[in-house]
Amino acid sequence: MQVEQIVYVVDDDEGIREGLSLLLETTGQLVKSYSNAADFLDDYDKTMRGCLILDIRMPRMTGLDLQKQLNNYGASLPIIFITGHGDIPMAVEAMRQGALDFIRKPFREQDLLDRINQALLIDASRSKQQHDRSMTLRKLALLSERERQIFERVAKGEMNKVIGHNLGISERTVEVHRSQVMKKLEVKTLAELVRFKLQEEISTLS
Repeated sequence: MQVEQIVYVVDDDEGIREGLSLLLETTGQLVKSYSNAADFLDDYDKTMRGCLILDIRMPRMTGLDLQKQLNNYGASLPIIFITGHGDIPMAVEAMRQGALDFIRKPFREQDLLDRINQALLIDASRSKQQHDRSMTLRKLALLSERERQIFERVAKGEMNKVIGHNLGISERTVEVHRSQVMKKLEVKTLAELVRFKLQEEISTLS
């Protein structure tokens, strides 16, 4: 089931929260606001999709503190910081810690909307990559130990006859296992199988 993208607004200024909520709702965008970072952190879930609009200066827990906590959780939500005139050094630090962007008050509505649209596109791309990685690993888990051996050798370009010799089985048995591998991984050509192997390597590095 696809999770809907939501723009999460975390700001202790009620006027900012209400203004951003109204602006985003008029564009048809789902939005949820929080008056402090701790409340957002209580609600946070790794399945959240969308982006986070975060005030850099807040009481109790600052925007930077929340960002650090989310980084510790392995969060992938793109973050756009809202900063005041004197907060540029903090905003630069936020960028170093992985924030997508920052925007200074007062800001033009269209500038913020443009940044939000960019953030949502990035989030959608990350979500697809995570889904693809998950599907790759799920399909690989369907392979038996022998099928996994065949998969690894075929992906390296070994011929059926060579694989059979190295594993001590007949070429025909290799062909049967290879057919099952292709079926379970839902690939039809050798090129697709090699591409699948590359996806696996990327998944294990992520």
